[in-house]
Amino acid sequence: MSQMKVRTALLSVYDKTGIVELARGLQDLGIQLLSTGKSARVLSEQGIKAREVADYTGFPEILGGRVKSLHPKIHAGLLFRRDNQSDRETIEKMGIEPIDMVVVNLYPFERVTSQIVDLTEAIENIDIGGPTMIRAAAKNYKSVIVLTDPADYKAVVEELKKSQCNLSEKTRYCLMLKAFERTAAYDTAISTYFMQLAVKQGARTEWPAPQKLLMSFEKIQDLRYGENPHQKAAVYRDALGKSCIASSKMVAGQKELSYTNLLDSDAAYSLIKDLSDEISTVIIKHTNPCGIGMGKTLVESCKKALETDPLSAFGGVYAFTRQVDVDTANILSDKFVELVLAPGYDSSALKILSSKKNRRIIDLTDLLSDAQTSASMKEKTFRRIHGGLLYQDSDTLLLDDQQLKVVTKRSPSEDEQRALRFAWLIVRRVKSNAIVVCSRDQLIGVGAGQMSRVESCKIALQKAKENRLSTIGTAMASDAFLPFRDSVDLMGAAGVTAIIQPGGSIRDTEVIEAANEFGMAMMFSGLRHFSH
Repeated sequence: MSQMKVRTALLSVYDKTGIVELARGLQDLGIQLLSTGKSARVLSEQGIKAREVADYTGFPEILGGRVKSLHPKIHAGLLFRRDNQSDRETIEKMGIEPIDMVVVNLYPFERVTSQIVDLTEAIENIDIGGPTMIRAAAKNYKSVIVLTDPADYKAVVEELKKSQCNLSEKTRYCLMLKAFERTAAYDTAISTYFMQLAVKQGARTEWPAPQKLLMSFEKIQDLRYGENPHQKAAVYRDALGKSCIASSKMVAGQKELSYTNLLDSDAAYSLIKDLSDEISTVIIKHTNPCGIGMGKTLVESCKKALETDPLSAFGGVYAFTRQVDVDTANILSDKFVELVLAPGYDSSALKILSSKKNRRIIDLTDLLSDAQTSASMKEKTFRRIHGGLLYQDSDTLLLDDQQLKVVTKRSPSEDEQRALRFAWLIVRRVKSNAIVVCSRDQLIGVGAGQMSRVESCKIALQKAKENRLSTIGTAMASDAFLPFRDSVDLMGAAGVTAIIQPGGSIRDTEVIEAANEFGMAMMFSGLRHFSH
């Protein structure tokens, strides 16, 4: 008796998408319909007969709709165990009718609170009766079907038609799981909202971190595979309405974005967001920048970015801080470019870029706009470790002029200061140990992900030499302190004239003295930018 025919269905939905078609399909199968006020009116207007919950329970909706389905006749009808003799006797004695299906979706708390709203509006969008019915039906899933997603309506009706108004236990189980996922995500959204509100209002500090870390993400899509073909993968977006690179508009290209495409795209987006005040081009390969240029025009910035490391730029992700024009598109037309990202494209430029069908073109206009208007809450980052998770503030701190300290005999010139700030902005987006060498408007060389800092210095200088870029008069940035003078010696010999680093080594004195010997300007930032 664990699976019973569906005779009565309760429909109570905020999102009315597909509800008329579902109700009509259920009615055609002879299933009796119960519905709350607004849903009942929508069905009635379409000629579908549904008994109102208030008429069934004998208790009207009260408190402006806050109480309508919270009644024993509803919840006993959902929760009673069909194969339990005592339960059956109880509901028969009390005149309670079985409810075999619940169709519920919830007040749009996530959507409402993704906008700037007052506390009263947020509270009024906390659904109480909906989650209660969902949980009751899901708990009793072997006997009660629970539908929380309009995307499932059609398939459920089709299976009911084929199975004499019943669903397989497998389908019921899947719907139950989806239902509990929905209520869990809903509760997470509410608790996260109030935690963030408390931080904004100063009622609590951001740390210590929450004792129970609750996160909710919605699947955007399955991916072809993960980092490697044998790994299954999917991509999710923050359920609290935050923008995601994976949901940005693809305006051209036939291939879906892969796992690594998305990682590289996110790295590119982070850099162009940092550089948004300048006309800039960024080229990313394996999440590290292999070319960055700034210029008076987008074409100029693109040419400079390509000069940094044209070999590594092959098959890279190109990102721009301005709308792509025809001249810039022509530069890329015959190159192997996996992805192009920009806040818009000239129509002729888009035609040129999309001439190769496998080249994906992404419009970041909405994403960049959301970034500018988002609240000033600190983002969090997390990372899995075996059996656990690491959780931290995102590295969003920029240079503080009050923390900057000139530690050498010579102060940097105006050009050197600009180059140092440019280099420092870039180095925090490079994997540790990270070294970058820059002019005031171009990335000259990158050393990333090495086990020793001096090796990163050697790679950065070697890259510049291979690409015939002069390091004379350039600036260097190190994401962490220089532990020995060897890095300074290398840079000084190559003609680098300014260095920015956090400072804090036990050998700072030796490092500073080395800089003075070369006549360099060195600044301590007091800020580290490790990126492991």
